[in-house]
Amino acid sequence: MVENPIWLQRAKKLPQFLEVREGYQKAGKFEFEYTDTLGIIRNLSFSYLEKYSASKQQLRTYLLKKYFKSPGSFIDKKELLNLIDFVILDLEKNKLISDKFYSDSKSRSFVKRGYSIRKIRNYLIQKGIENNYIQESISKIISNNSDQDFFSAIKICKKKRIGPCRSEDNRVLFYKKDISILARGGFDYETSKKVMDLSKDDFENFLKLSWFLFLFFIEIMI
Repeated sequence: MVENPIWLQRAKKLPQFLEVREGYQKAGKFEFEYTDTLGIIRNLSFSYLEKYSASKQQLRTYLLKKYFKSPGSFIDKKELLNLIDFVILDLEKNKLISDKFYSDSKSRSFVKRGYSIRKIRNYLIQKGIENNYIQESISKIISNNSDQDFFSAIKICKKKRIGPCRSEDNRVLFYKKDISILARGGFDYETSKKVMDLSKDDFENFLKLSWFLFLFFIEIMI
């Protein structure tokens, strides 16, 4: 007989496991159905994390939807969430998922892409990242460059070919539209106007400087 793996041995000691097992027994179901489901959830987690970087909330949502779409699912939502939370906790203990790492990693990626601080913060909130992790990541960004939004807005102008990247004849014509584009990206009016009013030469110089600042930022975040 094959012994239960350590993670399953730990699971069987949890109150939610015992509670659900008791309900299964009353309903005439067998414990192996429950442990099989736990194994399925664990395997789905491994498969997902091999492909994607995910927060705990993202993984939880994926597992919930994936399981109920699978044929033969028999555990109700409350029971399933208990199992999912156990698997995620076990993954976290084994450093296979980390909201802190996710927060830093995404922040680093978004700074490179020219996201505003506000947009980065909102994204992390939507992914269920705890506020203390978000604050740590944002603090690292600001400690490297207190005017990060200014340099991020410059990258957006370069990427979208707006503001100083337009021909001189079109800059005035599209000024309000370009300001609106930056505002939708989470940049305040003062920062947007500051970037929009740059000369082409100053814009190019700040653009080069932004890459040096980003490389320095990467060293801080690692």
